[in-house]
Amino acid sequence: MKEKNGMKNIIALSSVPLVMTLGNSMLIPVLPMIEKKLSITSFQVSLIITVYSIVAIICIPFAGYLSDRFGRKKVLLPCLLIAGAGGAVAAFASTSFKDPYLMILAGRVLQGIGSAGAAPVVMPFIGDLFKGDDEKVSAGLGDIETSNTAGKVLSPILGALLASWYWFMPFWFIPFFCLISFFLVLFLVDKPKDDEEDAPTISEFVKNVKKIFKEDGRWLYTVFVIGCVIMFLLFGVLFYLSETLESKYSIDGVMKGLLLAIPLLFLSLSSFVAGKKIGKHQNRMKFCVVAGMGLMTLSFIGLWWNHSFYLLFIFLSVGGIGTGMSLPALDALITEGIENEECGTISSFYNSMRFIGVALGPPIFAALMSNAAWLIFILSAFFSLVSLFLVVFNIDSKESEEEDSLRTV
Repeated sequence: MKEKNGMKNIIALSSVPLVMTLGNSMLIPVLPMIEKKLSITSFQVSLIITVYSIVAIICIPFAGYLSDRFGRKKVLLPCLLIAGAGGAVAAFASTSFKDPYLMILAGRVLQGIGSAGAAPVVMPFIGDLFKGDDEKVSAGLGDIETSNTAGKVLSPILGALLASWYWFMPFWFIPFFCLISFFLVLFLVDKPKDDEEDAPTISEFVKNVKKIFKEDGRWLYTVFVIGCVIMFLLFGVLFYLSETLESKYSIDGVMKGLLLAIPLLFLSLSSFVAGKKIGKHQNRMKFCVVAGMGLMTLSFIGLWWNHSFYLLFIFLSVGGIGTGMSLPALDALITEGIENEECGTISSFYNSMRFIGVALGPPIFAALMSNAAWLIFILSAFFSLVSLFLVVFNIDSKESEEEDSLRTV
């Protein structure tokens, strides 16, 4: 019965990052079409993605605090409705207004607020539900990252398919997806026992958070930086690949979406496997991040050497495997290393850094492609290598209690 309950919790919570990813990423292949339909500039159309990320970055820490203070589910459910309402505002404006651009942006602001309290809260929620069972926590985090990546795999395909019907159809599907996730969480996710305990006062809470950063700041800041670097490189590379397929190889539409999904599929599979294998062993977590960043470094060096059509996908798939190994390990380091009372706030800082990477990747890669495309792979390899060394020197490997007890026998 416990296994069955655990599975329904994972399935329901996995719907949240899947929905949030689809609600943002499936708009990316549609942006050129929106630009033409609304007769706006490329900068204006880019704001449809940018305002969402900026609002989320600002709101995520507040959502993390509220989830620690009042409970994960009490924050998650309203935020799913807010995200859906934002999608509905953008969709209604697209179909009913002669000049819908500003209302679309307003809808995206609402959606960003909702997403800030949705996907980032899921990670500490997993820690709450399976508290005391580190194997299930790490496996659950792997499932969450797999769901997140599955959204990235599906989003370019789904976005292109919906836009082939009407350009505004992706907006209409956002509230539909959010409602599905809302009811799954409402009816299938258990209430963590910690939600029933007395929450600390604000002054106690702030004091505890300061203490955490004072004692564990070195490895926490490292995890934050690496999370930002990984998402920066991932979304920058996806932008590069999308532009290259269209400009160099004249591939667009659904076919482009399918090709974009190839490295993301490898990322998703490696994330799933890593989450199952990590367990409660911090040395395995560190190994996965080191090996993952090593594979990313090698993939970018390979791309600098040769990025012809087939080698482009081979090296990007290798990098996808590395990214997939790293992400659930970083999640587990946060969830396993921080007490549940402050885990939501700490993980919210981590998720804010990831959103910063998402926001910075495409524009910086676009600037490099316009002025010094040869720098893209060199800089990407450099950032990956620096991240590898940060892990080696700033994150300690600790044996699990089982391994330690075996050595002392």
